[in-house]
Amino acid sequence: MDDKTLRFIEQNKNRFLDELKTLLKIPSVSADSKYKEDVLKCAQWLVNHLKNLHLDARLIETKGHPIVYAEAKGKSDKTLLIYGHYDVQPPDPLDKWHTDPFTPTIRDGCIYARGATDDKGQLFAHVKALETIQETIGKLPCNLIFLIEGEEECGAENLAEYIKDRKEALKTDAVVISDTSMYDESTPAITYALRGILAMEIKVTTAAADLHSGVFGGAVANPVFALSVIISRCIAPDGKILIPGFYDDVKPLEDWEEKNFQNLNFDEKTLLKQVGAKKVFGDPAFSTLERLWARPTFDINGVFGGYTAEGMKTIIPSCASAKITIRLVPDQNPGRVADLVIGHLKSVCPHFAEIDIQGPSAGAEPVLFDIKNPVIKAGFDALKAGFGAEPVYIRCGGSIPVVNTFVRQLDKPVILMGFGLDSDGAHSVNEKFKIDNFINGIKSSVHLLTNF
Repeated sequence: MDDKTLRFIEQNKNRFLDELKTLLKIPSVSADSKYKEDVLKCAQWLVNHLKNLHLDARLIETKGHPIVYAEAKGKSDKTLLIYGHYDVQPPDPLDKWHTDPFTPTIRDGCIYARGATDDKGQLFAHVKALETIQETIGKLPCNLIFLIEGEEECGAENLAEYIKDRKEALKTDAVVISDTSMYDESTPAITYALRGILAMEIKVTTAAADLHSGVFGGAVANPVFALSVIISRCIAPDGKILIPGFYDDVKPLEDWEEKNFQNLNFDEKTLLKQVGAKKVFGDPAFSTLERLWARPTFDINGVFGGYTAEGMKTIIPSCASAKITIRLVPDQNPGRVADLVIGHLKSVCPHFAEIDIQGPSAGAEPVLFDIKNPVIKAGFDALKAGFGAEPVYIRCGGSIPVVNTFVRQLDKPVILMGFGLDSDGAHSVNEKFKIDNFINGIKSSVHLLTNF
């Protein structure tokens, strides 16, 4: 980037932040119907903003919230598609916020608001990069498409259908997503792998109705106990998953990845402090970083059964249930893993109980990108230029279903170049986005767009 470009970003920094504040003020909570008009208002604000930047921008109606689509022609025949989402998580619990979640507040070098990092702030960095290029360089070097959805936080099913139906019109050479994190506060990162996910719910029944524990205790089984037996036969006390065949297809780390993991010098103490835990947990045969990024998991998200209100109610519950999510890694096939899990759950259910399994619900397949791909390398170089620091390659333990959609439907690489931090509080209270990361994100995007 030349001095003219850097000066433009610095001179317009405050205006960029004010515009971001305006975007953050709109409570575009997609999962709550009472915010429906606000979600539409946010989408229309983005369309108008992109039109003012001379893009062909419009709303794409769906069965749910609209998609914002915008495009601009460049000098070359290369095309870059930038994905983001303008919807946000519900702000609850409101009493835990230090300031109103939809009154953006700047303090300690960060902007605090719902959606600040997930994903309005990160997305808006690309929008301001486009403006910077227009004002300092002129016409874009490459064609550009913005595809911004309003349902990422509530399923994203309509976007998946849109991409499937329009994949010929969405021809691109690569997809850019900034909805991930840096490695730490001073180290930008390219995420090259994501875990997949399966979700299911199991219900265990031992009687037709709740029973008096004095009259029937000792004769009728307790479903909470039965559920505990089932869970204990799925995962060992050290975290190892006990389902036969579960690990058969897990792709081991390549030699360069093992070295890379070691060179990252992951600090377990920082993790423990961040989450308020006493010790790390998991299969001792693998490091914490391996378990976070490259090993599958079997998690109990919630257990329900019996009386849970104030005081005592001496009953034997009739049923108990648990919600389960399974994180998958390359090369695990979701269908095969689901069959293994369901078969095992049925086989370990005690004879005195009946088990009903709902799911698996729609999830996401694991993804793994080749870091030698020149498109991925372009993202790496852009982060290096924008942040002035050597980036690293990382995996992510989470899942981003839209990445699978892009890979399956468009068959193009996805550059996951996040500007946020794990400590930004996405989906939590007091969500924030570091202002320096917002500005450096703009610089990174400028570099990517001008050199793509």
